[in-house]
Amino acid sequence: MQIRYSFMLGAALTAPSFAADMNVKVEIPRLTVAEYHKPYVAFWIEGADQTFVRNLAVWYDLKMKNNEGTKWLKDMRQWWRKSGRDLQMPVDGLSGATRAPGEQQLNFNAAKSGLDKLPAGEYALVVEAAREVGGRELIRVPFQWPPKSAQTAQAKGEHELGAVTLTLKP
Repeated sequence: MQIRYSFMLGAALTAPSFAADMNVKVEIPRLTVAEYHKPYVAFWIEGADQTFVRNLAVWYDLKMKNNEGTKWLKDMRQWWRKSGRDLQMPVDGLSGATRAPGEQQLNFNAAKSGLDKLPAGEYALVVEAAREVGGRELIRVPFQWPPKSAQTAQAKGEHELGAVTLTLKP
């Protein structure tokens, strides 16, 4: 009986403390302009003091020949300064193609995306968009990690981004 108890105690110590999900919905507005280009968009997490913590996703033009789409990544200025210039694109599991106007959704499982390694505390989801022959916009959505209960937070852009909704589930 002691052996079984010891085994169970050892298993409990190595089991993950929680499993959580982070879901992000972002609206890419349909703009009525003469020359429309899909925006480049970066998603990352910052600490309460706005220090970079982790990249979540980067959308850019993957189809340009000779990887020229990477040349415009620096137009997402905040992301570029905090993390982007240190990355060699494309990054598997991080980078993807630009998205059409409409509501887009990203889902992150804590264990698979490394979010389960974040220390408990206050964070912000940061979404930055830049568009060729267009503008730039940055939105911060604060949240607590790990989520003790389901949380939903929202922010709304004015030009390049519409509503950004963050949903956390324990």
